Amino acid sequence: MTDGAAPATSWVLHVDLDQFIAAVEVLRHPELAGRPVIVGGRGDPTERAVVSTASYEARQYGVGSGMPLRLAARKVPDAVILPVDAEAYTEASGRVMETLRSLGVVVEVLGWDEAFLGVDTDDPEAFAARVRQAVLEATDLHCSVGIGDNKVRAKIATGFGKPRGVFRLTRDNWFEVMGERPTVDLWGVGSKVSKRLAAHGIHTVRQLADADESVLVGELGPRMGVWYHQLGRGLGSAVVDDSPWVARGHSRETTYQENLTTPAQVQEAVRVLAAQVFEDTVKEGRPVFRVTLKVRYAPFFTQTKARKLPAPTTELDAVVAAAVELAGRLDPDREVRLLGVRAEMVMPEEGDPVERTPIRGRL
Repeated sequence: MTDGAAPATSWVLHVDLDQFIAAVEVLRHPELAGRPVIVGGRGDPTERAVVSTASYEARQYGVGSGMPLRLAARKVPDAVILPVDAEAYTEASGRVMETLRSLGVVVEVLGWDEAFLGVDTDDPEAFAARVRQAVLEATDLHCSVGIGDNKVRAKIATGFGKPRGVFRLTRDNWFEVMGERPTVDLWGVGSKVSKRLAAHGIHTVRQLADADESVLVGELGPRMGVWYHQLGRGLGSAVVDDSPWVARGHSRETTYQENLTTPAQVQEAVRVLAAQVFEDTVKEGRPVFRVTLKVRYAPFFTQTKARKLPAPTTELDAVVAAAVELAGRLDPDREVRLLGVRAEMVMPEEGDPVERTPIRGRL
């Protein structure tokens, strides 16, 4: 900036790669371009696995992430079904993130396929176009860019820009764009929370913003009630942080090719998963303070149960015992097709673990 020039405006850009995993597979197999591609499990629809991603051509048939692979194959009989190749996606993601860093901006990586950028510019649309072009030239991958005055609005804006586009969402047009949309369209509001809000007559984003905060606090708690109220107005942090990501927890899960039919089988499987997760936390050198058990009953009903430990621990037996205790709360008469165990760790800067908002990334 030259002397006397007005400072550029600070923006948050959210970069999201379009159909990332499917796009990487099409680059590796150009003959698949334009065909419905589904990626999941070991690529065998006769096995129990879920869809990791689907190309836009497959999504037109109603295929989406998390859907049973067998069901996806029935929806799109002529789809090409490929196994998950995490190593290839990690490599492609790394090239994308390095490209973003080369633009001279702060980059906060959210995962394989998305990142926030902190940008000072008077023309964010022009910079977004520059981002899209740089990523395409370096990796042959397309992306969409959301422009916002904070992370919440930038993240939500990206959805309006997809695919291969740019959209700006700020305080000025928040209610024009989002006001009449259902609360589930907000980043961080899932189906369970939206149903709890609906029980209080809160169906739209505008209604959430205008709601009595005491009602939200009564339903969702003193911290989350206030947070969801702010979310209805599109409020959130505008700080983009490029410090190295520190994992809050580790998870292991297994889909069993044959259902577990007895409590003894379930408890033994949980012990194995809990021990594996504990070993992952040992490498981090931080104590565990909460254990969560995920179960998917046959045919496809999923539940989670969590337990905060009496005190943070670095003891294997304590983590395994907590997971087994949660397993004891499961319905003994229902067959189990999937189990998962997650161990959350105390963060380096925290003397005592605190509750977190459900948003990914740092807010």
